[in-house]
Amino acid sequence: MAGSGRSLTFAEFDANANRVAHLYRDAGLQRGQHVAMLMENNLRYFETMSAAERSGLYYTAINSYLTPEEVAYIVDNCDAEVFITTAAKLDVARAAVEQLQAEGSTKLERLLCVDLEEASPVGGAGQTGLAFEPYDAALAAYPSTPIADEQLGAAMLYSSGTTGRPKGILRDLPDAHPGDALPVMDFVARFLFGMREGMVYLSPAPIYHSAPQASVASALRLGATSVIMERFDPEQYLRLVEEHRVTHSQVVPTMFSRMLKLLDEVRAKYDHSSLEVIIHAAAPCPVQVKQAMIDWWGPIIQEYYGATEANGFTFCTSPEWLEHPGTVGKPILGTLLILDDDGNEVPQGEIGTVWFDGATNFTYYHDEAKTAESRDETGTRSTVGDVGYVDEDGYLFLTDRKTYMIISGGVNIYPQESENLLVTHPKVFDAAVIGVPNEDLGEEVKAVVQLMPGIEPSDEVAAELTAFCAEHLARFKVPRSIDFEAELPRLPTGKLYKRLLRDRYWADATGRSRIVQ
Repeated sequence: MAGSGRSLTFAEFDANANRVAHLYRDAGLQRGQHVAMLMENNLRYFETMSAAERSGLYYTAINSYLTPEEVAYIVDNCDAEVFITTAAKLDVARAAVEQLQAEGSTKLERLLCVDLEEASPVGGAGQTGLAFEPYDAALAAYPSTPIADEQLGAAMLYSSGTTGRPKGILRDLPDAHPGDALPVMDFVARFLFGMREGMVYLSPAPIYHSAPQASVASALRLGATSVIMERFDPEQYLRLVEEHRVTHSQVVPTMFSRMLKLLDEVRAKYDHSSLEVIIHAAAPCPVQVKQAMIDWWGPIIQEYYGATEANGFTFCTSPEWLEHPGTVGKPILGTLLILDDDGNEVPQGEIGTVWFDGATNFTYYHDEAKTAESRDETGTRSTVGDVGYVDEDGYLFLTDRKTYMIISGGVNIYPQESENLLVTHPKVFDAAVIGVPNEDLGEEVKAVVQLMPGIEPSDEVAAELTAFCAEHLARFKVPRSIDFEAELPRLPTGKLYKRLLRDRYWADATGRSRIVQ
């Protein structure tokens, strides 16, 4: 662990994962049943997930920033029978369990808590029998040898919920032993991302998210050293690269932006020559930001596009990107289609909804309606609602998420372009562009900006940013007003909770500029 310095050997990891697998069986869990975890990044996370992968179980890693109500929804929706948390998250976890008890809907059989010294009961009057058990003490009752009926389990993660309630993404469990190589994962890890035995992998993102979780899991399968950051800090990231001679890492574009905004003397202080492959995804990367990173670190930056649903996958190397700036690559999993609202393919270069055909199948757990919405009438094509176009060489360019589209005076405006531009301004730390109510146009374009430290919000700064946008964007894309926030509701995975911003503006329906101190 990057901050605490705690470490775990592979022998300790293997023994504890086996103990947890025995605990799962003792709790009555059989192949295809579910466990859930609510944890910040910590060493025990990987044991609990690996135990599920050895037991033929589905495991759900829950966003550690959610409220008790949101956690309760996921624990209930995923049918978890074992729920594991940490002392740092215990208050939220207990409140979530107590809500489920009050609703009479809990299926939970056992509760565990990492870094807890003694059992912590949950429930009010009339609620008995459930308590969070100290993790280490619970494991001590079980052997470190494998369970007799090892079977491969898998993650069932939930969508970020940035545009609505999160959905559980379910795929069929493969009929395999935990030690068997999975062809798709092996292809992605080794041949696309260049992962190898002997590498040192640095993970700066929350493990509850699909990409970091899958990347660390791949590193563990290769026996590679993994360095896990408790939370991302741009200078600490550079220091860790030098200290551990990191070879591989996966980041999100906001991390690039924040490293680039470090002072030149800070960036120059650390040796990054050990780096072999940097992978990025999860959110759109502004062209200027990626170009600056390639100039700094060299053509070692690989990009992919793919949702947690794994319904399709594109990939792009640095040399390919330099020839097609802004692309997220060519399809390598599933057939890529750009379709209009009637399901017809649009001409090359025209914008439409991104669909994939023939890739990994998935369903949304307990939600047939949402599953149906993601498919067309053939049943083999699926979409997660992203919008983009394909150039003459077959490279995909993403425009935005369909649900973020602004319709102003009948014109469709995708805010990603404006956001990508704003974050390149030296006074801007982060930015979101949304549609807000306008009596005449229906919606108008508004930017919500988090300024760099030391820059004070003012009408003069708002005017400067508006003029900056007007220099580079078509008039209808330029924000009509700019608000300032101390911090935008961005997940550590790089995704904005735009729904929270939009709901705030549509609730008061003013659309006027304001400064939030």
